[in-house]
Amino acid sequence: MSDLIKNYKDFLNNGKTERECIKELISQAEKNGFKDLLKVKDLKPGDKVYIQKMNKAAAFFIAGKESLENGINILGAHVDSPRLDVKQNPLYEKDFIVYLNTHYYGGIKKYQWVTLPLAIHGVVCTKDGKTIEIKIGEEENDPVFVISDILPHLAQKQMKETASDFIPGENLDLIAGSEKPVKDSKEKEGAKKNILKLLKDKYGIEEEDFGSAELEIVPAGKARDLGFDRSLILGYGQDDRSCAFTSAQALFDAKTSEKTLCCLCVDKEEIGSVGATGMASHFFENAVAELSARTKEGFSELTVRRCLSNSNMLSSDVNAAFDPMNTDLFDKNNASFLGGGIVFNKYTGSRGKSGASDANPEYIAKLRSILDKAEVKYQMAELGKVDQGGGGTIAYLAAKYGMNVLDAGVAVLSMHAPWETTSCFDIEQAYKAYKAFLTIN
Repeated sequence: MSDLIKNYKDFLNNGKTERECIKELISQAEKNGFKDLLKVKDLKPGDKVYIQKMNKAAAFFIAGKESLENGINILGAHVDSPRLDVKQNPLYEKDFIVYLNTHYYGGIKKYQWVTLPLAIHGVVCTKDGKTIEIKIGEEENDPVFVISDILPHLAQKQMKETASDFIPGENLDLIAGSEKPVKDSKEKEGAKKNILKLLKDKYGIEEEDFGSAELEIVPAGKARDLGFDRSLILGYGQDDRSCAFTSAQALFDAKTSEKTLCCLCVDKEEIGSVGATGMASHFFENAVAELSARTKEGFSELTVRRCLSNSNMLSSDVNAAFDPMNTDLFDKNNASFLGGGIVFNKYTGSRGKSGASDANPEYIAKLRSILDKAEVKYQMAELGKVDQGGGGTIAYLAAKYGMNVLDAGVAVLSMHAPWETTSCFDIEQAYKAYKAFLTIN
C-alpha cells in the first residue's frame, strides 16, 4: 500500500464532517509551512497562506511570480457529504426508548441508513462561549447508535411501498438509550432524564444547548481495504473527500510557479452550495481580495475581477462509476470505470444539461496535453444515460467569473450511500492529475 493511500484512509477516518476535514487540512497545511493569511502583511512569490471561514471552508494558496491579474490555478472541491443532522429539539422518549430526532442532509436513500452502527460527530456551543467537540461511536469501547427497522415477519405492508416512501424521513430517529418498562410508573421520561444526566456529567451539556449544536450522524467505523486484492477502498464520505484530499496533497507538494496556486475546499455542495461557506457565497472572492491586498500591486476591484476571469480551475468532484449490476443506467461508451483513472466531465447537469458548466474544448485540449506528458491515466465520461437523471458540482458557480472550468474527479461506486467504493489506482491518478494541472499556464 502506498503512503498516499494510507494517508487517504487516515483522512477519511479523521474527517467525517466538514469541520473535521477543514481542521485536518489546516493542520497538514501548517506542517507544510502555510500561515494564516490574515496574520500576514505582505506576500512574495513562494509564500504559503490559507484562509478559512467558520471552520467549514478554507482556501490554501502558494503565491506565484506573476501578477494576480494573470489568474490563478485552482483545485476546487467540497468537504460535506450526505448524512443525518440532529434537530435543535431532538431528545424525546417514547415507550421507554430514548430517541434523537434527525433531519437528513443531501441526497440519500433513506432505507440505507437503518440498522447500521452510527456515530455522532460535531460541536455543541454553550451560552458561556464554550465550544464542546463531540465524537461518540468511533472508538472500540464507545457506544454506537442505530435506527431501527421492522422485522420481515411484520413488514407485509412496508414491502409493498416504494423505496422512497417505506422509510419516512421523520422515522430516521436514532436510538439513544432505554429503560426497563414499568407498569403504572409515576416517573415520566425516566430514561430521557438519565441520558440528560449523562450528557451533563460528561460534557457539561444541558438540554437547551442542543439549540446551538451542530451534530452530524455518520456511519461508525473506519475506511477499509476492499477485495481480496485490496484494490478498492470502502469508506464513508468519499464524495467528495477523495478529491479534496488529493487536491490538497497536490498543492502541498507543489513548488513555486509563475501563477499563484490554490486549493479551495467549500461546504454545502450537497444542498446547493448555499450559505456562508458554500461556493455560492463570496468566500472565495473575498479570499482573493485579501490576497490581492497583500501583493506589491495592492488591492483593486479590477485586479480581483481580472484574476478570477483569467483563472483556470478543476472542479474536483467525483463521478458515478459504471455499475455492472445496473448496466441499463449507463451509456457504456461514455461511462467512467473503477481503475480507469481520473474522470473528466465536459459537462454535468441533468437531462438537457440543466445546471451544467460546459467546458471549452480548447481548455480540455490543453489539459490533455499536460496530462499525457505527465503520464496520467484519465477517462472522459458522463454521469449516466441522458434521461436517467443527473447532478451538478461547484463548476457552474466558478464559471460565472469567466474562468476556465472542467469537472475532474474520482469514480465512485454506490455514491451517496453510507459506505462508498473507490479504486486505489484512481486516487493515485487523481493526485498525479491535480499536481500536473497546477503547472498549466
